[in-house]
Amino acid sequence: MKFTNGFWVTKPEYNANYARDLYEIKAAEDTLTLYMPYKKIEGRGDTLNIGMMTVECSSIMEDTLSVKLTGYAGQKKGGPAFEKAADFKKSGKVQVSCDSQKAEISSGLLSLCVEKGSPELKFFAEGKALTKTGNKGISRMKHRDGNAYIVTELSLDVGELIYGFGERFTPYVKNGQVVETWNEDGGTASEIAYKSIPFYLSSKNYGVFVNHPGKVSFETGSEKVESVQFSVQDEELEYIIIYGRNQKEVLSKYTKLTGRAPLLPKWSFGLWLTTSFTTDYDEKTITSFIDGMADRNIPLTVFHFDCFWMKGFEWCNFEWDKDVFPNPAAMLERMHKRGLKICVWINPYIAQKSPLFAEAAEKGYLLRNKDGSIWQWDMWQAGMGLVDFTNPDAYKWYQAKLKALLDMGVDCFKTDFGERIPSRDNNYDVAWFDGSDPEKMHNFYTYLYNKCVFSLLEKEKGKGEAILFARSATAGGQKFPVHWGGDSTSQFISMAESLRAGLSLMDSGFSFWSHDIGGFEDTGSADLYKRWVAFGLLSSHSRLHGSSSYRVPWVYDDEACDVLRFFTNLKCSLMPYIYSLAVNAHLTGIPVMRPMHLEFEDDLNCAYLDRQYMLGDSILVAPVFTPSPDGQPVPQTFYLPEGQWTHLISGKKYSGNRWITDTYDYFSLPVFVKENSIIPFGNEKNRPDYDYKKQSEWNLFISSNCSDPIKGQILDSDGKELSALTVEKEACDNKVILKFKASDLNKICLHGFEVQGVTDCKFTKSENGFVLTPEKNEFYVSGSFIVN
Repeated sequence: MKFTNGFWVTKPEYNANYARDLYEIKAAEDTLTLYMPYKKIEGRGDTLNIGMMTVECSSIMEDTLSVKLTGYAGQKKGGPAFEKAADFKKSGKVQVSCDSQKAEISSGLLSLCVEKGSPELKFFAEGKALTKTGNKGISRMKHRDGNAYIVTELSLDVGELIYGFGERFTPYVKNGQVVETWNEDGGTASEIAYKSIPFYLSSKNYGVFVNHPGKVSFETGSEKVESVQFSVQDEELEYIIIYGRNQKEVLSKYTKLTGRAPLLPKWSFGLWLTTSFTTDYDEKTITSFIDGMADRNIPLTVFHFDCFWMKGFEWCNFEWDKDVFPNPAAMLERMHKRGLKICVWINPYIAQKSPLFAEAAEKGYLLRNKDGSIWQWDMWQAGMGLVDFTNPDAYKWYQAKLKALLDMGVDCFKTDFGERIPSRDNNYDVAWFDGSDPEKMHNFYTYLYNKCVFSLLEKEKGKGEAILFARSATAGGQKFPVHWGGDSTSQFISMAESLRAGLSLMDSGFSFWSHDIGGFEDTGSADLYKRWVAFGLLSSHSRLHGSSSYRVPWVYDDEACDVLRFFTNLKCSLMPYIYSLAVNAHLTGIPVMRPMHLEFEDDLNCAYLDRQYMLGDSILVAPVFTPSPDGQPVPQTFYLPEGQWTHLISGKKYSGNRWITDTYDYFSLPVFVKENSIIPFGNEKNRPDYDYKKQSEWNLFISSNCSDPIKGQILDSDGKELSALTVEKEACDNKVILKFKASDLNKICLHGFEVQGVTDCKFTKSENGFVLTPEKNEFYVSGSFIVN
């Protein structure tokens, strides 16, 4: 939201009150309270007839500082509030110093300094300037309609880049953009977001979390190009600065504060297939899909029933449409016997035609208007109401309806919608059961909705076995994965916009992400489908889904079946690596799919990259976004950072620190392994959930730049090592000796190294390197590096 016309002039509809002075500082053991009047105080008379901003500075976690700005403190403060996972109070690590002219508060490596007479807040990390508020950086703006806004800003440095704000489909680097955290259902081809997160990540290794669940308006170098400005329509605004030595550390600390993703079941990483949305289907149709995948040897793990498993006009009644599915329990049992998991679509709305509407209305489980009547509208379902999850009884009632489905054989839920929640902003005046502020509940509703469903799944299935497919989210929503990218179109440009939105979500504390392979709206070409399959199977979670047409590969062509089989097999074989990444995400908050700038902060070429990403720290993926109308291989341009890179599929080696254009058919794409990486490959290609320790082999991609010990791990669900391999390089008599130490005797495939001799190990030549078969857990290999 913009409040000015240029540098000097405030818009006429606003009365601007800028903090102009630091009049008084009050220091306590772990807080600073600053009093900032709206004019410079030169004498006693200046203290009359003037407002003042109260600024409270504290810390709730190491390397974080909280700043709370308050205009009028006596205003009614309605919930909800974000849940914080960390509490740093009274830990003894906050230091406060103060004298008559200046004050400082420090938490770990982060400090905030103020000087008497100046309204500027200056942040430092490890002794270096980080950001500051500026001369007119704190204000209370009063609109002519009576609404007040608390506004502040944090300066941008030369070349500083801003990422995040949730899943945003607009340009990846957010400098120059206006971003409002207000969840809406707008598809992927708009600036509207399903997942609005009031958090941004700076390339200077700090993050800013605005601790306000309502609409936060960010001017990211767009009103004042020298700063990020953010404002709320409220009398109070709190933000938390989070510092890290690198950007991954910032994300780790942010997720420690707001919550980290739980461990997900291994089966969830396999291929999901859906009925699609408005297509016609019954059990015969579904069986033909499952049979068709099996006949073509395409591994399928999860089958999803979209909306019309229930009767139209009755969403949600949580009852199978008996005209189409006369015996659902028996059907689900047959699917389970084929090794499939079952997912069904739900939303938090109760249509007026649903038998549950009268029950929920009578018991007070639906959101009400201020006059006590039930809030209803016709958008999506006729006369639908909204489950009020602030009512504990409604929360339990909703879970009870879902539990009946779990008891029948359903394994997980797709929690669709949760964005279009009524508030005064869209001209509805509603009353939540617990008295929550409607403006704050608009975004926060999705948190309660997905928490309700996820907690039920954890209770019924056990921790590590719960998963849902969610569309909407707010801060903290990463605790209820997985989230998918919403309604994309079936075009290459939509595939690209989906990826950059997913990368923005990863920059916002989310660890897992998926998207509709093939596109949701319309029906794309076979060319698009095959390219999207490669992208989808190299994402953390992989689902075939559409709107008005099926997404089984044979509706495109025979080759699409082969492509889908190839990349599903590839993902299954990568599961020891991917699952270890998932465990690490659960423990640290570092996402499975990573923007390039997270892994290569010092490489400025990576700062803007939004058409490629890292799958973990070792595998680079650059999906093909170039059409090939004749089905022939197409050139693709991508960037490889410094070092030697090995193509995962072909074994071809490339030197990095350059842009490369190469040609790829449908069974390939730019997917490279970073030098000196150890990747565990599974021997199982037909399912994602197998014994990774027993059914895998180590692949070592080594280069002459190897210096420090290299380690590969396969992690168990609790983060402990199931299996590990460590390699050190030793130089002796003009020969290179690699010293291996393994926790078990798994086979090792050595890429990029010419083996000449071994100790306590056997070796054979393979197509892309050497295969080592160790006889002891410690052994030596001598030889030389293969140089391109």
